Amino acid sequence: MSYSQSQSGAYALILGVVGGKMRLPIIIGGFEAQAIAIELEKMKPARPLTHDLFKRFADEFGITIQEVIINRFEDGIFYSLLVCNKGDETIYIDSRTSDAVALALRFGSPIYANKAVIDEAGIHMDEDEVGKETSDVIEDENASPYEDLSLKELEEALKKAVEEENYEEASKIRDEIKRKKNEL
Repeated sequence: MSYSQSQSGAYALILGVVGGKMRLPIIIGGFEAQAIAIELEKMKPARPLTHDLFKRFADEFGITIQEVIINRFEDGIFYSLLVCNKGDETIYIDSRTSDAVALALRFGSPIYANKAVIDEAGIHMDEDEVGKETSDVIEDENASPYEDLSLKELEEALKKAVEEENYEEASKIRDEIKRKKNEL
């Protein structure tokens, strides 16, 4: 995930095809990017975010998300289905792809995309290109107030941002931590 260069206040979520070089670049909002980043980084916010609340609610009622399917791509927008189980019953729920990904991470569910979606919206990328693209975005931003801090100071700032529920700042600090670790 990285800041979107094409849309202000948005992020680019790049989903890779397992064992392949195809990628689905999905533009998502800041809130959804934070929800995804927090789960990927295993951060624990002081209070549950909406996706955490949804997970708890589903758990309490015996509902699981079996899988997420990115099933359509129309007019530049990705559409997804949550494939849910409650006992022997399977339920399909329409979802924004960003929310579906955030929930799939919390449920430990696989994410699939229809071949037609990958063929239409996917881009071919080598692994080095993905890493280079992410670091280029961070370097181009070049406005990080955190670049002079040590890793230890960054980790303390990250903890404080999460405690204060300042998740946008936390994601910027997390990006700076990743950038510094890549330089080592």
